[in-house]
Amino acid sequence: MFISIIIRTFNEEHYLNELLSTIKTQKCDNYKTEVVIVDSGSKDKTIEIATQYSARITYIDKNQFTFGKSLNIGCDFADGDILVFISGHCIPTGKSWLKNLIKPIIQGDCDYVYGRQIGRDKTKYSEQRIFEKYFPNHSSIPQDGFFCNNANAAISKNTWAQYRFNEVLTGLEDMYLAKEIHNNNGKVGYIAESTVYHIHDETWLQIKTRYERESIALQKIMPEIKISLFDMLFFITAGLLKDMHIAFKSKAVLKESKSIIMFRIMQYYGSYRGNHLTRKLSYRTKMKYFYPRINKY
Repeated sequence: MFISIIIRTFNEEHYLNELLSTIKTQKCDNYKTEVVIVDSGSKDKTIEIATQYSARITYIDKNQFTFGKSLNIGCDFADGDILVFISGHCIPTGKSWLKNLIKPIIQGDCDYVYGRQIGRDKTKYSEQRIFEKYFPNHSSIPQDGFFCNNANAAISKNTWAQYRFNEVLTGLEDMYLAKEIHNNNGKVGYIAESTVYHIHDETWLQIKTRYERESIALQKIMPEIKISLFDMLFFITAGLLKDMHIAFKSKAVLKESKSIIMFRIMQYYGSYRGNHLTRKLSYRTKMKYFYPRINKY
């Protein structure tokens, strides 16, 4: 069995070395592995770091970039029988991350799987609550529904080749593919024993932009979801009250109150805006969605 670990990168020098060094420590039952980097124009030391770890590197022009297209390029480039996806700013928490993630695919229990995500030092307080909601500490093999997240996921190459990722969406290409598999009686699974730290080191504006582009994509996946102004205000209020309650119980409310307020406003305002955007995206808007950190370099 040959495993390809595919990482999309754009200026990921801050965490890539730790990620690749952790991948090298994985216990994977003597399966052959390779690391594939799909880079979209990094200006920092990303390529230098990847080369030090003997990763195979392919590229996508930033003018052609979408999340789905970059993954399809990586999957085409990869030689593995199983394709593993991990974000360039995710770090496996243990040496059995890879083995646990691919096990349900090897055993034929699932066609597409995703693992647990937890926060680390720079994780916003409210985002940690989101991780706890969507990535619980118990597995579902297979799960009901088609939620999935490519920050920590795996699929057989044959299954990917049958569907391929949508190359137009502004995000959520994982959920789109998972829905196709689910609708064709395939099985999607959640593997809590395969855990990564997911480190979103974002500004408040970048958080709004992330939720906005994902909400645009969600229109294509679940067009029945409509977010009204009332919904947005209700969700902000409910999110604030719940987070503040948890923070109060853990004696963190004074430290985290500003973060909680800003995160929930940006999350739901971005989701509201994205849910109401129907026009064709301009080049400038696409750059904002796909390259939110481009001005840092």
